Amino acid sequence: MENSNQNPNTNDPPSSFVIKIPSYEEVIQSQSQPPAQSLFKSSQTFTQAFKSIKNSEFYVPPPSSSSSQSQSRDSSTPSAAANQAGASSSSAQNRNAILVSNRQKGNPLLKHIRNVRWAFSDIVCDYMLGKNSCALYLSLRYHLLHPDYLYYRIRELGKNFKLRVVLCHVDVEDVVKPLLEVTRTALLHDCTLLCGWSLEECGRYLETIKVYENKPADLIQGQMDTDYLSRLSHALTSVRHVNKTDVVTLGSTFGSLSHIMDASMEDLARCPGIGERKVKRLYDTFHEPFKRTIPKHPSTAETSAQQFTPSEVKDDEKETSHSSKRNKKESDLTVKSALSAAFAKYKEKVGMETNHQQEHENQKQ
Repeated sequence: MENSNQNPNTNDPPSSFVIKIPSYEEVIQSQSQPPAQSLFKSSQTFTQAFKSIKNSEFYVPPPSSSSSQSQSRDSSTPSAAANQAGASSSSAQNRNAILVSNRQKGNPLLKHIRNVRWAFSDIVCDYMLGKNSCALYLSLRYHLLHPDYLYYRIRELGKNFKLRVVLCHVDVEDVVKPLLEVTRTALLHDCTLLCGWSLEECGRYLETIKVYENKPADLIQGQMDTDYLSRLSHALTSVRHVNKTDVVTLGSTFGSLSHIMDASMEDLARCPGIGERKVKRLYDTFHEPFKRTIPKHPSTAETSAQQFTPSEVKDDEKETSHSSKRNKKESDLTVKSALSAAFAKYKEKVGMETNHQQEHENQKQ
């Protein structure tokens, strides 16, 4: 029973783990042998520790200082060039855009500036339309609440701009008095006043000024064609009821404007498509004098038909001078006679009054 309790599993093999204890001789021999060299030797500096790596095939010497500086310069130049290009592009964009003051944020007018780019900026004026042009926005409703606002805003601008525009939005019904005040202020401070009755119109004004910033003044002048036919049509169509088809007919028939002016009514009537009314209009236009005078003597047609000699012209001048002198004398005589008659009546009235006064005094005495 005891044996069975001590070894319950008699069939299991015995364990083979054995602890070996060194003998005295082995311990002494191990102490007498030199210690094994370590793979990692301690060194004083970093270069000494990794000096053996330089002799290996994997070592590549570092670049020199001059080449590193040149590489750094090369690497920095693209970034600098990119920054300069970005700055130049931004400046070009600002140059081609309307600069809007930050105080105009929330203004519904900005929604109607569609044809020109705009950007916010810290500027004195409300809208900078160019190097020498600017605009101030004013609502008449706001002007009624703050009458001195426009004066102080113009004074802030100073003389920095050649063209100073006051863009007035007319958004009230009674416009006579406030618009008169705005006009007076703009004229006294050498400003150009532009009135718009809607926000779309005000936005259109700003776009137009910006688009025509660098354009010459000749663009807004009327352009006249240089060819003869267009100039002839421009001259003849100014006559009422004459169209371009009639101009072509007259030009092909007579050849020039001088021949058309010298033509008679019968010659003009022979042209196809030109009726009596157009013939009369053309003939009267070409033969009507520039200065209308009331003829005192025979009609101008008769006088022009007659040919006068120099002696006859002198006689006519003498007769006209004598007749003018006679008219002056007659007018002087009539004025003198009228005055003498008036004085005689006044004298009679005065004499009658003095007689009545004397009789009245005599009766009292």
